[in-house]
Amino acid sequence: MFNFSIEENKHLDSLYVPDFFRLYNTHDQQRFNSLIQSQKDVIYFHDALYTQLTELAKIRNPKRKLTDDDKKELVAQHLNGTDMNHYGVWVYYPWSRKMVHIVDKEEFIELRTASNRNKITTDEQNILSQKKVGVIGLSVGHSVSVTMAMERSCGELRLADFDTLELNNLNRIRTGVHNLGILKVVAVAREIAEIDPFIKVVCYPEGITEDNIHDFYNQGGKLDMVIDECDSVFVKIQCRIKAKELSIPVLMEASDRGTLDVERFDLEPDRPIMHGWLEHLDIDMDFLKTLKTSEEKLPYILPISGLETLSARMKASMIEIEQTLTTWPQLASAVTLGGALTADTCRRIFLDQFADSKRYFIDLEQLIPDSRKKTPHKNTDIEKELTESYMIEMAEKAIAIIPSDKIDLSDAQITEVVQAAIKAPSAGNNQPWKWLLHHGFLFLFHDRIRSVSFGDFQDIASYIALGAAIENLELETNKLGIGVVTHTFPLDKSTKLTAVFQFTQAVTSATLYRPAELIPYIDTRFTNRKLGDRVPLPAQQIQLLSEAVASIPGAQLHIKDTDKDLDLVADIVAASERLRILHTEGHYEFFQKEIRWDFTESITTKDGIDVASVQITPSELVGLKLIKDPEVARLLAEWRAGKALEKLTRKTLAAASAFGVITMPQFSSLDYLMGGRAVERMWLTATELDISMQPMLAPLLHFARLKEGNGEGMADFMKEEFSQLFNDFIQLFPEVAGKAQVFMFRLSKAEMPEVKSYRIPIDKVLLGTHTDILKN
Repeated sequence: MFNFSIEENKHLDSLYVPDFFRLYNTHDQQRFNSLIQSQKDVIYFHDALYTQLTELAKIRNPKRKLTDDDKKELVAQHLNGTDMNHYGVWVYYPWSRKMVHIVDKEEFIELRTASNRNKITTDEQNILSQKKVGVIGLSVGHSVSVTMAMERSCGELRLADFDTLELNNLNRIRTGVHNLGILKVVAVAREIAEIDPFIKVVCYPEGITEDNIHDFYNQGGKLDMVIDECDSVFVKIQCRIKAKELSIPVLMEASDRGTLDVERFDLEPDRPIMHGWLEHLDIDMDFLKTLKTSEEKLPYILPISGLETLSARMKASMIEIEQTLTTWPQLASAVTLGGALTADTCRRIFLDQFADSKRYFIDLEQLIPDSRKKTPHKNTDIEKELTESYMIEMAEKAIAIIPSDKIDLSDAQITEVVQAAIKAPSAGNNQPWKWLLHHGFLFLFHDRIRSVSFGDFQDIASYIALGAAIENLELETNKLGIGVVTHTFPLDKSTKLTAVFQFTQAVTSATLYRPAELIPYIDTRFTNRKLGDRVPLPAQQIQLLSEAVASIPGAQLHIKDTDKDLDLVADIVAASERLRILHTEGHYEFFQKEIRWDFTESITTKDGIDVASVQITPSELVGLKLIKDPEVARLLAEWRAGKALEKLTRKTLAAASAFGVITMPQFSSLDYLMGGRAVERMWLTATELDISMQPMLAPLLHFARLKEGNGEGMADFMKEEFSQLFNDFIQLFPEVAGKAQVFMFRLSKAEMPEVKSYRIPIDKVLLGTHTDILKN
């Protein structure tokens, strides 16, 4: 393995520059004879000069069909009595100990480029021979350099790369195993020398540094083109700043979807680097030098590579970096294509045949597509709209079977109690409710069009939300000094009617838990995804939370708070979240129905989870955006991969003080509805105690599908993994076996979140009152 400092660079040429012997020159002949005598047993001679001379005769006489005798005569005329051994030049390659006899430079270039004409004319070839090209990074850069050498579309190549050839480079770099451990610059320079020993190659084996970048661009004449194929964010930016300063164009090929970037700083000296894609970032060069890991580089790399335009396989592979992969994947076909695209564009720029700055795609999968139709995504959103006429029809049927004695509330009072009710939590903030005021009764309907999903098995998550809404409504009526009787109906997705509220003069608190204390916290209860620190919760506070849950008959709270148990919980929850995202329906629901990517989307929809409410790093946000592509999720599922998707959940649980599970006696709709009331009582109590809560339902919802629905809709590998996760869960919480596991959550001590979930305006969910009151 070779390692060189800048000081040693002047001796590097002995590793890749061949020696020339022109035997008509006495000094060269002496050197030649001395070398032969000292190395006569190890030098391999290759003399095909006669063939070259016959080819030269042929290209100079294109109109003639030359016979063998014609060729002999023309070669003899060309030699004009010169000894064949003394004609041309003998080129010695010390690294392979080969001595090759070829025609000299002018005839060599004429002969070697003959088949270029007139794709490249002789005059154009002469122009190209004066061009100097700097190539930084030698994977795609290897292909570019060799392709340009083969075309002879430049006269000088400056190669910069500090790395050595490793076996895993040979999937894309065309070289032999005999070159393993050799500097990449040396291997490429040797290959070029063996193709054309007259092309000047200058190697920078330390790569591009602050110390050598000026020489790289200027020594021996200013570069005419820079080709950036390096991995370093620092060097990518540094080389463009320098190119812009010197008005040198820059090309970059990304070896994914044939992505080619052209930046014509020679024509547009004020052009922002990287097409302006980095202008939102602080370009601190000292900081950029410190970036080491892929995660650290992502915020810079992705604007450059273009997150939205990467291929699905590249996105999926990026998620696997530092999991099952060590670096960005590259294929020989893509690298070869990249070499061709870059060399072709470079040549056309040199010949003033191309003048634009832009990003281009030569995506072979799009240009040569698989014509077989792919099965489109089928989501579960098959519900019809819950109309007012249907709700009135169901209300009339309900009124016929419930007592008629009641008091009528004003529209303002109805609005107030429903406003409190809809502040209840719901899975993914989907708010699965609609309300109707009809003949003085208030009706709560399950608006399944908002909640139906693969994750919401048999509507259990929706019933939790509806139960929490009922709890809030009863607390608010108590606050107003009004009594209420709640009639729950057979919870049937075909009817969607969940409950009817009958208001009375007599205020009763028998069915409520600490109403005076908890009512004030309806407005301040929220999901807090802030991390905080893992600090123990006082036993007295845990006891108060348990009592709040137990105030609902049959409900129980189960808490784990040791470091060991919390780590085991993290394994279960993180894996469940990963599987949810890898499932086709789960992916669709998470990214299309749940996540809101910015403030504008959040304030427009008034539902879902604003990604800003999640304590997420820039690189984690990038990861979310990568997996947003359903094809990426499909590939990760196919590969049984995606462990990186667990990082965010693990980080969240690492900051948990405790983790809890709420159970009810049976797996039934009513138990989940009542379980929802227990959830709200506990959550309001936690708010009172200044304890933060974050639901984590993915395990339970999928365990329910697995156990109660035989895993319907799950791939076999998901069934197997969820089965193992369920066994781990029961080992951790043996006391919940045989019960309905209703709700899972983490408890923590954390700062107040800056962003909270919005609610759909009440005039969109409450029907039967005067709209002017609702809007006020």
